[in-house]
Amino acid sequence: MGILTLLALILGLWLMLAVLMTVAWWIEQRTANSGWVDVMWTSAMGITGIVGATAHSFGDLSYRQLLIVAMVLVWALRLSGHIAGRTTTVSDDPRYAKLRLQWGTRAARNMFWLLQAQAALSMPMVLTILLGAWNPAPLFMATDWIAAILFCIGLGGSALADLQLNRFKQSYGSSGRVCNTGLWAWSRHPNYFFEWLIWVAFAMFAVNISDGWTWGYVALIGPACMYWLLRYVSGVPPLEEHMLAKYGAAYAHYQKSTSVFFPLPPSTPSQ
Repeated sequence: MGILTLLALILGLWLMLAVLMTVAWWIEQRTANSGWVDVMWTSAMGITGIVGATAHSFGDLSYRQLLIVAMVLVWALRLSGHIAGRTTTVSDDPRYAKLRLQWGTRAARNMFWLLQAQAALSMPMVLTILLGAWNPAPLFMATDWIAAILFCIGLGGSALADLQLNRFKQSYGSSGRVCNTGLWAWSRHPNYFFEWLIWVAFAMFAVNISDGWTWGYVALIGPACMYWLLRYVSGVPPLEEHMLAKYGAAYAHYQKSTSVFFPLPPSTPSQ
């Protein structure tokens, strides 16, 4: 596939993602529950990722493409199902709710453009999936085995983190306690860390060290972008601000003893 054809496909995938995020905006406006935004984003990423992975094959899919499609589907179904279940139990996502409050009468318009920005910023991850599927190397080189292991660890770790947090909430409810058990004793956001690891895995599937297919290294932009978004933009910062406001000193103590992103042994905060 030539560079112009590739650019045309990327443009088409971006337009698809923009349309799907417009649907997400419509749902958010009708339900007044912004939790559905993340459900739609995950579903939209699954759809565009699968389309991108299979676009140039016209039905003649390689084993690599089939594997990537299956992985994207499993990831999207697991994460969107989890977020949908969580959304049905709350009235709104506190991160988006705070933004709407700040925006006032401009909330609807600003939310629309925020979701369009999300669509644009998600394209590096879509490209990572595409390049992982298009890698011309035979399936299950050494890097593929590493990628498969990382994907399993990421998927299992994110599911386990979500399960541990749900069980903690069921046990302690509104007691004011901060979840600091299991994976949450090693990272304040283990779900984000393992989610990022999944995108590292997709990028590893694109890396081809056997015949100099340099396009594979472009795929590294996906996990880099995901790390930036989770750690510094839409993930950790607004959630940490919300948790501090909700739990106060208890969460401040948790911050001092627990790594913010990468899992590390818990420490004893100095007095």
